[in-house]
Amino acid sequence: MFIISHDTPEQQKELYSHLKDYFGTSLPFISDPKLELIDRFGMKNGDVAYRGYGILDQNGEIIFKKVNDHWGEEIKQTFQDIEKEYKKIKE
Repeated sequence: MFIISHDTPEQQKELYSHLKDYFGTSLPFISDPKLELIDRFGMKNGDVAYRGYGILDQNGEIIFKKVNDHWGEEIKQTFQDIEKEYKKIKE
């Protein structure tokens, strides 16, 4: 799992550190300043990205995505959505 954002690596490092300090762990970040991967996910919104989550398969094909500004506040539902879609891959 990765967090993909438009933020610079320096901004991502700061956020990574805050998440790790608060939660005891964090996820690695991928910097996408040109929004290329974000656009591939269909989550580009002008010069920024929509908030959300998705899954790529082993070939880099998008098999699931969901735009949701409140994914963090709705973390239980977020995990359920991801788990459901992940299980489809494993079948």
